[in-house]
Amino acid sequence: MHPSTVIAAVALAAALPVTAFASQELATSKNCMACHSVDKKLVGPAYKDIAAKYKGDKAAAAQLSQSILKGSSGKWGPIPMPPNQVSEAEANTLAKWVLSL
Repeated sequence: MHPSTVIAAVALAAALPVTAFASQELATSKNCMACHSVDKKLVGPAYKDIAAKYKGDKAAAAQLSQSILKGSSGKWGPIPMPPNQVSEAEANTLAKWVLSL
């Protein structure tokens, strides 16, 4: 393979959005999956329910990212979500992934 082809492939891969698998893997590694599931309510709402609630809301990714970083309460019932030990970039990735479901 020609070196310019390799460079183009690497640049394209870097420009692609994070895959669903990688984001679910991030959610698992950050213990999000202890309280949430993709498709059913556990302690917190299912990620698909969150995506449905915020569908079409342009501010949703920023809102969810802040909820992930700082915690939240009262949006889905009486059980609060504590702040998570994630970076801002990880919170943004997780929020975008949840909204993509």
